[in-house]
Amino acid sequence: MNPRNRNERRANALWGRGDHTRANGMWGRSGNARANALWGRGGRAAVLAVVAAITIVIPLGASADNGGKSKAPTFVAPGLLDQAEKNPGQKLHLIIQSSAGTGSAAASVRGLGSVRKQLDLIGAAAVDVPAARLKEIAKNPGLTITADAPIKLSGTVAPYSNEMWPYESGVAKLWGTPASPGPATGTIAIVDSGIDATRADFDGGGRVLPQVTLTSRTPNSPGDGRGHGTFVASIAAGSTPGHAGAAPNARILPIDVMDDTGTALTSDVIAACSYILQNRTALNIRVANFSLHSSAQNHFYNDPLDQAVEKLWFNGVFVVAAAGNYGSATGPSGVLYAPGNDPFVMTVGAVDIGNRPSLNDDKTAPWSAWGYTEDGFSKPELGAPGRYMVGAVPASATLTSERPDHVVSPGYMELSGTSFAAPVVAGTALQLIARHPSWTVDQIKGALMLTAKTVGNAPRGSVGVGELNAARAAEYGGTPPNANRAVDKFLVPDAAGSLSFDSASWNTAVKANASWMAASWGDASWGEASWSTASWGAASWSAASWGDASWGDASWADASWADMSSEDAAESDASAPAPAMDAAALADLQADPDLALTPDQVAADPLATAVTAPMAP
Repeated sequence: MNPRNRNERRANALWGRGDHTRANGMWGRSGNARANALWGRGGRAAVLAVVAAITIVIPLGASADNGGKSKAPTFVAPGLLDQAEKNPGQKLHLIIQSSAGTGSAAASVRGLGSVRKQLDLIGAAAVDVPAARLKEIAKNPGLTITADAPIKLSGTVAPYSNEMWPYESGVAKLWGTPASPGPATGTIAIVDSGIDATRADFDGGGRVLPQVTLTSRTPNSPGDGRGHGTFVASIAAGSTPGHAGAAPNARILPIDVMDDTGTALTSDVIAACSYILQNRTALNIRVANFSLHSSAQNHFYNDPLDQAVEKLWFNGVFVVAAAGNYGSATGPSGVLYAPGNDPFVMTVGAVDIGNRPSLNDDKTAPWSAWGYTEDGFSKPELGAPGRYMVGAVPASATLTSERPDHVVSPGYMELSGTSFAAPVVAGTALQLIARHPSWTVDQIKGALMLTAKTVGNAPRGSVGVGELNAARAAEYGGTPPNANRAVDKFLVPDAAGSLSFDSASWNTAVKANASWMAASWGDASWGEASWSTASWGAASWSAASWGDASWGDASWADASWADMSSEDAAESDASAPAPAMDAAALADLQADPDLALTPDQVAADPLATAVTAPMAP
């Protein structure tokens, strides 16, 4: 990459926006003095951008305890060794995984650093070590060394919501009525900033399990000091009249991994995954929502957070991840960060649903991230309402104090972001599981994709196969296809008796055959989709977006990502309010056979009875 003038303005996912002062999730905002979760504070050493897929592998010689064969090499995330050499006095916050398990990972820093947290779920340890010792640690065989990178919330933007989203997405048809209540749903885990459980949105705490607090960062107020988690939970499972969420009878497990500024450490989010896995049966946890993303780019098979959410998926917990708010209206941004870059989980982009329930005015939200991951997978798979959303936020939360002009009524704010599209799908997934308990997580994903509505005004792939149609998905009577069929064949048993992804076999397969994924989308079971399975099949994985040849060219990477908006771009979203639900909008809704409410539902819905419209038969 060519050297740049110190005063040249940065505007991309790695550096954010600014002059020679770096401002981004990896380095923080501190001028020449670096202050961030990876390096700690201090130093005026220059920082170089890292091309995402340049990997550093420490070769190791033969040893006596493995019959003279070379042990597995150690992987060090791109740029870590280089930065350690330039800043030897700094403290590194790392996650070290070991092929031999957690004990071996912790032992690798014995006498060289300290262990902050054991991460048994992925055979890893979160550690603090002096930068000068990194090279010595990397001499140990079988390690994967990555940054314990800061985690960001995936969206907090603002304008006004007319609460049309439950009707347009089809979730309103799943609420049931007093005469015909919907089936009991399981528990949804909200991995976020906590929840204000006392609110009427959650039946005064009657549906909220005791909060699990795992954040290592301060300040962290009791309940939900940020407000983001309460907002997300109200979209997924709120029950207050006028603000019902996708699954208003669900139990909620709040897991607090964020401080009051909306930042977490990767290791804390992994600890949340471990808690969910250990308690999934006792607490009936069926869905986990992650409206957040890492600030470090990695291949999904090396990223510790991706590996953690995969453990949930392989053990029957449906994982929903926000795509991120660093997209651009000018073209694809890529989906670059865990957990949204993982090919197994359901990644959700944001749809601007416009002014009417019909799809004529729907479009991709301009800041919603989309495109290929570092490993060539097209993301997101699905879009859902995420612009002009109204949700619950505690009056004392930092979101409320930062954006008082977005408070629409006491205790409620209007915000936008993929953070709020994800829980629409998460709540819907819980509704599907209640109605189809025999479906696997892969089939739930398949049903949501199969029944999605095409968004004519959206660039191809920007909201995956299309927009959520919850009613059609819930009513699907067949056997849904496995949306992960292509990658499932690379799953192998691990030492703990669970499953893990065989990245070596996958890399070999895709090098040998660029059409390795085509069979998954050519299956006849996708024939009922309203979107073209052939076109999605061709676009769902791209050899051009994968491999050392693409990512090894620094100038290519610079040109591709230099104009990418940072996550904060969504916060500058337009503030014009969307119209309220009226007679014309309800008539539009009732004309759609998938979305139309029954007479009983209209009679039980104050919003529907407030206007006049034809009734569904």
